[in-house]
Amino acid sequence: MIVIPAIDLKDGRCVRLRQGRMQDETVYSQAPAEVARRWADEGAQVLHVVDLNGAVEGSPKNRAAIEAILKAVTVPVQVGGGIRTLETIESYLSSGVERVVLGTAVVRDQSILAEACRRFPGRVIVGVDAKDGKVAVQGWTDVADLDAAGFVGRLAGLPVYAVIYTDIARDGMLEGPNIDGLRRMAEACPVPLIASGGITRTEDLRRLCALGPKVIGAILGKALYEGLLDLRSAMAAAN
Repeated sequence: MIVIPAIDLKDGRCVRLRQGRMQDETVYSQAPAEVARRWADEGAQVLHVVDLNGAVEGSPKNRAAIEAILKAVTVPVQVGGGIRTLETIESYLSSGVERVVLGTAVVRDQSILAEACRRFPGRVIVGVDAKDGKVAVQGWTDVADLDAAGFVGRLAGLPVYAVIYTDIARDGMLEGPNIDGLRRMAEACPVPLIASGGITRTEDLRRLCALGPKVIGAILGKALYEGLLDLRSAMAAAN
């Protein structure tokens, strides 16, 4: 299982939110590229970058910061937030991004996902963000009447790299992941799963590993930035 540090961007800065609330932020750096270089130097195999402004507003808003990150590191970078069109997908992938994360776009028009997968097989990730088991969209500001576990069944047969599953209630709260929710998702999901939200201790990572080979990654955010988890220790626990 790969440990993936998260770099969440808001107004060009590296921040963490609590339960996705844009007004409830903690700023960790004014220079996201330096943060990316730090995680790469500590051994990160992949970086997960989220354009928070883009997620809410519907189009990329932190491209300059993302381009600086791409120049600063050689490890693969996956990017999500505000990616709603094929043009945006192509723009990111041609600029050096390894994979794009689609969330709201998939809920609103699955034909975009199908075409993106056809043109860029293995380079598309689907982000499934759940609130009380329902899929949240538009930067978590709206909840669709879709069961998260049922929703991922639609991905059968598509060359999606993975699903990132985030329990919004756990995100940024340092209370541990929703293991039961992740177990249900692992059983329902036809593609590999990346866990996100609430991972705080090495024991959390061991519990994720125990869910089986379907769970291929774990995204870490606040626990790393607050020093509760050391990246190298987390990677050792995940292995």
